Amino acid sequence: SSLLLMSGVVGAVALCRRLTRRRLRSRPRLFAFLLEMFSTFQICACTNELSLLGNVEPKPHTALTLTYGFTVLHGLTLAGSTCNPCGTLQPMWGGATSPRMGGLKIAAQFVAAVLARAFMHFIWSLEMAEPHFGAHLQGCSSPMQTTEMQAFCIELLFSVVFQLAVLRAESVTPKYRVHLLALLITMLVYAGGNLTGAIFNPALAFSLHADCFYDKFLSYSLVYWIAPALGKF
Repeated sequence: SSLLLMSGVVGAVALCRRLTRRRLRSRPRLFAFLLEMFSTFQICACTNELSLLGNVEPKPHTALTLTYGFTVLHGLTLAGSTCNPCGTLQPMWGGATSPRMGGLKIAAQFVAAVLARAFMHFIWSLEMAEPHFGAHLQGCSSPMQTTEMQAFCIELLFSVVFQLAVLRAESVTPKYRVHLLALLITMLVYAGGNLTGAIFNPALAFSLHADCFYDKFLSYSLVYWIAPALGKF
């Protein structure tokens, strides 16, 4: 059921992206906003669902396999979108993207994060599959299982490693680049997932753990927003 749900999300987003490309190219700002919003929605919605499958046996092989598979799928279907505020800040800092366009894309990413969370909580409330039972009633399921300073350093380090890998992989053929980056993300999740969740994406972190931001805003914004942003520079 979870795989069908995530496949449905991917299919719906592909259709929305296709319609956006066909009809809104003459309106560049709206085009950029919607394309980034749909793409980030896909990643946030699928990752929300994957977060429920972390305890599926055999552990952690099932979760890591799904992480790798869907990361490859996102890379193949969401070409041209960053889906990460930190990935948008980096070209803004270098002058390749205007502050207005960059701000528009970041706004789209956070809008998508909120929409994906609301959508998934609605789906979970229907309790169509066993992992969904009671999932929409959970509060802050904190991914931070270490000290705040250690969590900050881990998210910072992972963001730096991922950014360096992205830069080094620019010369690699796209069909191989997707697999290399997916493998790296899976390795980072394996290495630090039990400590911080290994998210290094502010919009995704907010979509996954919004309740934790409400409860401990300063702590979570430091670890899941500021640390990944610093890692991009």
